[in-house]
Amino acid sequence: MFARRRQAGGTALIPFVTAGDPAPAATVPLMHRMVAAGGDLIELGVPFSDPIADGPVIQRATERALANGVMLKDVLAMVHEFREEDETTPVILMGYLNPIEIMGYEAFAAAAKAAGVDGALIVDVPPEEGHELVAALRAEGLDLVYLLAPTSDAERIERIRAVASGFVYYVSVKGVTGAGHLDLAAVDAKLAEIRRRIDLPVGVGFGIKDAETAAAIARLADAVIVGSAIVSRIEALAGEPHRVPTAVGDFLGELRDAIDQSKNEDRHA
Repeated sequence: MFARRRQAGGTALIPFVTAGDPAPAATVPLMHRMVAAGGDLIELGVPFSDPIADGPVIQRATERALANGVMLKDVLAMVHEFREEDETTPVILMGYLNPIEIMGYEAFAAAAKAAGVDGALIVDVPPEEGHELVAALRAEGLDLVYLLAPTSDAERIERIRAVASGFVYYVSVKGVTGAGHLDLAAVDAKLAEIRRRIDLPVGVGFGIKDAETAAAIARLADAVIVGSAIVSRIEALAGEPHRVPTAVGDFLGELRDAIDQSKNEDRHA
C-alpha cells in the first residue's frame, strides 16, 4: 500500500476506530465505508480495560465496546467478515498485550493471520520485551508496528529499527491520543532524524483533528493517522449507530481531499 501511494506521489490516510463501538454490528460496515471514503489502511482498536496510551475520547469508546461484550476473538471475527468483501486493504490491530498473552502469542498470530489481519501495534510492548511476540508474528508473515515519540533519542530509534516492520508510527505530541498542539517544525525535524535511521514508511498520529492539520502533516509524512477526531464523531452518534458510517465517511472524505490537494500543491510549487 505504501509503495503504491509513494509511486503515485501521495500520502496514505489511516483511520482508527475501536471495534465494537458504538455497536458490534456497526464495525464491519464502518470499515468498508472508511475505505470507500479514501482510507488506505485501517487501524482497528481492540477493546481493553486499561488503555494507557489513549485519551478520554478513545477510553470511552473502549468502555462502550467492552460493555457490548467485544473481546479479541470478536475483533478477529470482524476482520474475517471484512475480508469477505475486501481482500486488499491492510488491517492493523491496535491494542495492549494482556489479551494477547491470555490467548498465547503463537495462537494469536495464527488466528490473526487466518482472519486476514496484516499486523499489530501493541503499545505496551517495548522492543526489549517483545522478542517472543515478534517471532510469533513474523512466523505468520505479520508486521509489528512500533511507536516513536518526540522524546525518542538516537539509541531508542535504533532499537526500534531492529524490530519494527510494516511502518513506524510517530506520536507527534507528548501525551495521550487526542492531546496536545501540533508543532509542525518539530515534527518535520524529528521525521528527518527517524528517516536517517529507519528505512520504513513513517505515519504520524496523535493530535490530527481536522482537514487543515491533516493536509499539513501530509506534506511531511508517509501517512496521516487519525483516531480521536473520528471516534468523537462516533460518540456523538452512539445512540444512532446507523448514522455513524455516513458521518465518519463524510469526515474522512474531507481529510482525503485536503491531503490530496496538499500533495498537488507541492507538486506544482
